[in-house]
Amino acid sequence: MYWFIALISLFAMAVDALFYRLRIRRRVKSCAGRIAFVCFALVSDLMPAFILLLYRLLPDNPTPAVKAAMWLMFVYLLTLLPRLAYYLVSLLGRRPAVRLVAMAAALGCVALLVWGAVRGRRAIVVNRVTIASDRLPEAFRGLRIVQFSDTHIGSMVNSRRELRALVDTINSLRPDLVVFSGDLINIRYTELDQPSREILGAIRAPFGVVSTLGNHDVGIYVKDTVALPPEVNTARLIGLQREMGWNMLLDSTVYLHRGGDSISLSGVSFDRSMYRFRHTADVPIPGLEPVYAGVPAELFNVTVSHLPQLRHNIADLGYGDLILAGHVHSMQIKMRIGKRRFSPAQWFYDEWSGLYDNDGHRLYINDGIGYVGFPMRLGAYPEVTLFVLER
Repeated sequence: MYWFIALISLFAMAVDALFYRLRIRRRVKSCAGRIAFVCFALVSDLMPAFILLLYRLLPDNPTPAVKAAMWLMFVYLLTLLPRLAYYLVSLLGRRPAVRLVAMAAALGCVALLVWGAVRGRRAIVVNRVTIASDRLPEAFRGLRIVQFSDTHIGSMVNSRRELRALVDTINSLRPDLVVFSGDLINIRYTELDQPSREILGAIRAPFGVVSTLGNHDVGIYVKDTVALPPEVNTARLIGLQREMGWNMLLDSTVYLHRGGDSISLSGVSFDRSMYRFRHTADVPIPGLEPVYAGVPAELFNVTVSHLPQLRHNIADLGYGDLILAGHVHSMQIKMRIGKRRFSPAQWFYDEWSGLYDNDGHRLYINDGIGYVGFPMRLGAYPEVTLFVLER
């Protein structure tokens, strides 16, 4: 991911240099004006490097520092993207009308970014999906499963308000089962404080809430591992979730029984060995056989896996009639043109949002609730998904 940020910074520098040569040097006669442009562009373009340098120099990454870096990245986007929009339009001509359109494009870009940070990051969207399968037992026809993912509580601007809105949305859907697919916290288990536990503990469903672990849950982003070893962070987070009444699916399978029929429900936890591959299209991992040990292949199976890239590993074992994943967030930016969707996530993942079908093994990637990197969502709004199972 660092290479992606470096590439954007280098691209911005190149575009700034080109614009300076084609427009600023010719039109701005004042030396002070030219210097002001160069200084502004350099400060903006080097901001990601400054953020990464601060991250490297800090002995640890407490929640306030992470939030500050997140907002600095938003300021970077706020200085970069409108500027690029202005450049793009202004290069179409030199008439005053073109300059006005360029200014309007830049201001429109600012408005979109601010809207994404103020409203878009908490505008919860409920997506309703029907999953039909001949393998589903008759007794489970109409089962309502609600999925949510990637809350990243430590990076939330107002965690109590945002979590209450989430819980109210989930409970209003009258779920039979609620599934959380990982990344409850952002850095450390202490982010799941008492108020957050009380709010999330109010989720209600007859089959309860099941949860598995994501990459942010297992302590791999804690820098001071002497003060907080990853194993301690993970164990305490698991314990706090169990205190809330959540059933932890840690590389294991449970069974749901209804009207004399059964289905299996499996959870694949994030393993620290997957760290290097978490943003790649495929994740080379040891076999998942222990997750499904003794599970009858003829049972309809729902698997919860934080990483969507594991869908092939799961399907190859004959499980995962429905695989529920998260992790990607659509990189918090998504747009639609007609029936086509576009997101930066496409550069990293083969499957990145919504429903995918592979010979009866359905994968659904939830866009998540929280945000990392920058406190903004555009198009990829916080998602709660309601699945209704049918034959």
